[in-house]
Amino acid sequence: MASEEWRLIEKAKNGDESSFEALILSCKKKAWNIAFQYMRNENDAMDALQESFIKIYKNLNSFKGDSRFDTWVHRITVNTCKDMLRKNEKYKLNDSLYAGGEEGDYLREFPDLEPGPEDAAVRSELASELLRCVYMLPPDHRDVIILRDIQNLSYEEISEVLDASLGTVKSRINRARGNLRRMWLEQKDAADV
Repeated sequence: MASEEWRLIEKAKNGDESSFEALILSCKKKAWNIAFQYMRNENDAMDALQESFIKIYKNLNSFKGDSRFDTWVHRITVNTCKDMLRKNEKYKLNDSLYAGGEEGDYLREFPDLEPGPEDAAVRSELASELLRCVYMLPPDHRDVIILRDIQNLSYEEISEVLDASLGTVKSRINRARGNLRRMWLEQKDAADV
């Protein structure tokens, strides 16, 4: 850990608000991206981020420096998002692409998860379809895909964020990518029908 960062941490632990603000600003963008990937809309992501920062402030004295500060922040952000998703019914994901109604079974439509203009390029559209598949993965697989392939965290950082062994992280990523590939192909086959 850089000596400047550690100095800011020590000052923040002693109540220096400007040092705490500097620490948060250094990792806010990545924490925001993590929250947005989990919560899937700006308002909910902002709620999760604010809740995370409150937890970070309240628990700053428990930070021992065993990991990088931004890794600790990311772990708290991930856990806060997971808690919010677990506790609030509106965040629950549907397990199936198919739904039943009065007119029979139909393919459920999901909102476009990619921010940006409606006339996005084909590449953006494909990324949105792939992201929909990511959100249908089991939570432990979704977590590693988001952290590794979307947020570009290293295996070691993911291990720290999820509090899992390096071998477990690598295994989950491998299985998650296989499941994602299978889901993507199934969705493509269903769309071609």
